[in-house]
This record gives sequence, structure tokens and C-alpha cells, in this order.
Amino acid sequence: MKKFEQSQLLASLPKQFFATLVEKVNSYVQQGYDVINLGQGNPDQPTPQHIVDSLKKAAEKPQYHKYSPFRGQIFLKDAISQFYEREYGVVLDPEKEVAILFGGKAGLVEIPQCLLNPGDVALVPDPGYPDYWSGVELAKAKMAVMPLKTENSFLPDYSLLSEEVLNEAKLMFLNYPNNPTGATATEKFFQETVELANSSNICVVHDFAYGAIGFDGKRPRSFLQTEGAKETGIEIYTLSKTYNMAGWRIGFAVGNPSVIEAINLLQDHMYVSVFSAIQEAAAAALLEDQEPVNKLVDMYEARRNTLITSLNSIGWSVEAPQGSFFAWLPVPEGYSSEEFSDLLLEKAQVVVAPGAGFGEYGEGYVRVGLLTSEDRLREAAERIGALNLF
Repeated sequence: MKKFEQSQLLASLPKQFFATLVEKVNSYVQQGYDVINLGQGNPDQPTPQHIVDSLKKAAEKPQYHKYSPFRGQIFLKDAISQFYEREYGVVLDPEKEVAILFGGKAGLVEIPQCLLNPGDVALVPDPGYPDYWSGVELAKAKMAVMPLKTENSFLPDYSLLSEEVLNEAKLMFLNYPNNPTGATATEKFFQETVELANSSNICVVHDFAYGAIGFDGKRPRSFLQTEGAKETGIEIYTLSKTYNMAGWRIGFAVGNPSVIEAINLLQDHMYVSVFSAIQEAAAAALLEDQEPVNKLVDMYEARRNTLITSLNSIGWSVEAPQGSFFAWLPVPEGYSSEEFSDLLLEKAQVVVAPGAGFGEYGEGYVRVGLLTSEDRLREAAERIGALNLF
């Protein structure tokens, strides 16, 4: 069979670090091991039934069997606007300040292509979500990293950014509650972000994927709640985590009208919007009963407490995350994050994600997902404890 060479663009994309992890895990599963997989980021609960029922009814509508409007259904944009006003007190123009996305990831990868030219600079958090890197590479732009360190509560320290970098930067990615660290942002930090974005003419893209998941009675802040935020950037929200709709591929971007128009323009050339029945179900998710969301957050908090208590009881000194469904745990001395992850898989059949996969400053940590039952989390801690590493 003739083999066609891939383009230089595909060859330039970052290597998928976690594809290797998946291969390792699958090899153990195929050998019959009882693997506890805490390395994933895939919600383990079903979509609430009323959302599924909405999709079933909507799928029968003949008008939805045709092409959707290019820029999405206005009823979903109206629902998004109502959701943001209800949840965050943020008023949005549904026509000019809302863009429908094929999941949050699509928007995050698209945005550098919308705003950056070859050689332009994007500020990215390190550790951070690897698909930020993919979008920047597709735009042939450059990255400048903002280290997230424990001594600064895993928030970027803007004072460390050089004048040269600030002059060249056109885009900044932020993500709170944070993947992978589980940190949350303060009102003061977002105010500082708006001030920096204004003074340096940088567009802020706040990845709000875990916006519903905050612990200890503290509700995560939307970037757009900050005065001036809408003028300086956008927020990207996905229904994947809040409503367990990861497989549905539906999300949205909200905020600065010029950025929303750029996203819509790019998508005009790539898609004909999301299946309208999914858009109707998404509107139901945003506007109807929110009790499943409250129960979901309570469940993640209970899992968090079980995991952290169990790990500390085996001598692994770890801190509880403030939000998201991840915990960010220090690796014991003498191991790299990948070596430690390999050891846990080989000796305990427990999967964790090596911090190095999230960037240079992720080294020294592993990410653990709260995406299995409390019993399995306890069992994972017991298996690790039996290795006598702590």
C-alpha cells in the first residue's frame, strides 16, 4: 500500500504524552490485572436523565435533520446568556458575545489561529492543559511559560514576566479551577490579570472547564465577574464536567465581541454548527433542574476527602485541592514523575498521570483523578501504602 507523507504541520505538533500512558495501562489490563485508573480526566457518571430525555425528543424533530444554522441556534445562545446572569451576574449579548463550540477543547485549539500570526507570543501556564500547546503550534506562534508554583498558590506571578515578553505577547491562557493542580483563582488575581491585559494589550482566554466544581463551600469565580474582564478577553465553558456531557461535544465561548466574531468566522469555514438536538439538550441542561450539579459537586468533595485522608494515613503528605476533580500530589524523593507513575502501575496497578506531561514545572508531581468510587480510592491508597515508599 502506498504511504503518503504527512504535512510539515502535522509533524510539528506536540507529541501526545498521554498516548504512551494509555498504551502502558492497556497492556496491564489485557494481562488481566485489576487496574485502578486515576490517571484519566473522563467523568465517570452518566448525563442527568432529563438532559438525555430532552435529546431524545429533540432528535425526532424533522427541522433538526437539516443543517444547523452556521453560528448555532439562538435559543442556546439565549440559554447561555441566562445561565451566566443567573450563576455569575454577568450580562451577555447572545448575538455578539456568545459562540457555540464543539466542546471546550475545540475553542481552546481554535483561538490562537483566530488571533495570532506566525511568530506572535502566547502566554501559557506551566503546568497546564497540553492542548494549549497544540493551538499555538497550529498558529505557528511561540509560547512563553508562566510557572505555577506551590509558593504562589499555583497562580502565575506576573512580576516575573519580562518587558520583552509582555511587549510580544498577544494572548494569555488561564485555567481556574486548575487542571492539573486543583487550585482556584482569587478576585484579586483576576483584577491583576485585567490590569496587565489592558496595559499590555493581551487577550485573556480563561478556560473555565471546571467552573462548577469548588469545595469547602467556596464557589469558583468566573473571570467575567471581574470589572473590565469582558473588554480584555473571553471565557470558555464546557458542559462536559458540569453536566457529565463529555461525549456530547458541546461548549461555548463568551466575552469580547471581536474575539467571538473571530471564532465564529473560523468556524464558518470549518463546520456547520452542532446537531440542533444536542443544542436543545444543552439549553435544557443550563436552564432546567440544577440539583444534579449540586449532588455531583458533593460527590467529588466526598471523594476528595476520602482520597486525601487515605493518602495522609499511609504517610504520603498531600494537600486537598480547592476545585476541579483532580488532586496534585508531590512525588517522593528519588523519583521523577514518570518513574514514580511507572512504579505505581507496575507494583500496585494504580494509574496516575506524571506531572511532566503538563510541562516542565509539572515535574515532581503526579495528577490523580477523583473519577472512581470512594471504595476504589481507599483501595488505591492501601495498595500504594503496601509499597512502603513513605
